[in-house]
Amino acid sequence: MTLSSPDVPELRCWAEIDLEALRENARVCNLLAGGNCRLMAIVKADAYGHGLERVVTALTNEVDWFGVANVTEAQRTRNASGSEIPILILSPPTPSEIEPIVAGRFSASVSSLEEISAFADAAARLGIDAKLHAVADTGMGRMGAQGSAFLQLARIIKATPGCLLEGLETHFPSADEEPDFTAEQIRSFQKLIEKIDGAANCEIHLGNSAGLLGFNDATLFATLTRPGLALYGISPLAGAEDKLQPALSLKSRITLIRDIPAGTSISYGRTFVADEPMKVATLGLGYGDGYPRHLSGAGMEVLIQGKRCPLLGRVTMDQIVVDVSHLDKTPACGEEAILIGKQGDETISAEEMAAKAGTIPWEILTGITSRVERVYRGS
Repeated sequence: MTLSSPDVPELRCWAEIDLEALRENARVCNLLAGGNCRLMAIVKADAYGHGLERVVTALTNEVDWFGVANVTEAQRTRNASGSEIPILILSPPTPSEIEPIVAGRFSASVSSLEEISAFADAAARLGIDAKLHAVADTGMGRMGAQGSAFLQLARIIKATPGCLLEGLETHFPSADEEPDFTAEQIRSFQKLIEKIDGAANCEIHLGNSAGLLGFNDATLFATLTRPGLALYGISPLAGAEDKLQPALSLKSRITLIRDIPAGTSISYGRTFVADEPMKVATLGLGYGDGYPRHLSGAGMEVLIQGKRCPLLGRVTMDQIVVDVSHLDKTPACGEEAILIGKQGDETISAEEMAAKAGTIPWEILTGITSRVERVYRGS
């Protein structure tokens, strides 16, 4: 369920999505890509937890392609865009997905000769050409063909009736961690592209968010760039955060205020025991909403009345408890608390939450569950 009213009802937990921030991030990515490289917005995993349909609608006039993980996401994206904007399925298709991909006129990423044959068979049955992007494995290792096998892959696609060589692609495994390796990837991929007859008529793409923000030379010969995390306002590279606007805030409400005496234990396992009298607040969210259990005992805080309030004890499925003893004013039940976002002069980012949970911002965003209402700001 999603909500679009500017007045949030008394929800226990919700995520606010700023659609104008999404559009502004797309404009920033377009500028970074340069005039010859267009934008493929990555909207897989329910648009990184932001809500696929509303994100696609907001970005349709800002981007040139959409990238998804499977045919179901492709169909949802097509319906939401209301247009024939190209859609690329980035993951290898299952056998049952191949015919729907061709029938839907979606584009597919292929790594093997067997996939080409299956797409050709589907194209013959349907009387529709299969639009294929040959994947080069230049270091990611999860799909694609290496070296001469990639050159053969592209050549066979071109020679196979019913198959169109629409694109040539690769992917960065560590553009946010290994600049030297990434630079070598770019050089290797470019050398492969130069050996392919007809490459000038193909879409060429390799840059994710880290590639776009940190490796401008990757856009010099590419025709598309594929930002995901950056579209949602988070930079995978330190130092690039100021260019982007986080689009998602995660919020909850105080459901209970209690004064507890010294010696009171909090939550399962009694991992926190108060060593003095405290005022504590219970909030209406937990790991069932995507608030990571690994934040337990990790020094995480939430924002209430513009101040940081420490998380106490273990995160449970539906509730967490925080210390509000230091607030100037005793908070009230129903009062808003910020888990991700800004309140007053303080900000808690998805990056901070991820670091304290021992994970990555991608997992924080995509882990916000369907129980959390999405509330949209902006048209």
